[in-house]
Amino acid sequence: MSVVIVGGNERMERQYEDICSRYGWKAKVFTKENGTLKKKMGRPDLLILFTGTTSHKMVISAAQEAKRNNIPVERVHSSSAAALHGVMSAYAVGAGM
Repeated sequence: MSVVIVGGNERMERQYEDICSRYGWKAKVFTKENGTLKKKMGRPDLLILFTGTTSHKMVISAAQEAKRNNIPVERVHSSSAAALHGVMSAYAVGAGM
């Protein structure tokens, strides 16, 4: 399973990836907008938007791409490790893990 995380803190990118891998998910993290997101995003199983630490433009771009490809979106205001654990544990339970 794969997840794309948009937003968050740059210094926590590795921690986000480690948390996702503990749940058996492969993560791509985009904390800044470098070019078009839709070309880099791919087709993940889940999109997590850390809305408190990203630009409105980047949130809209990612959400539109998710809607176009029928990707579930989780919007989380906090970009903490605990918030990511909460989302990942909810999806791990939902996936039967």
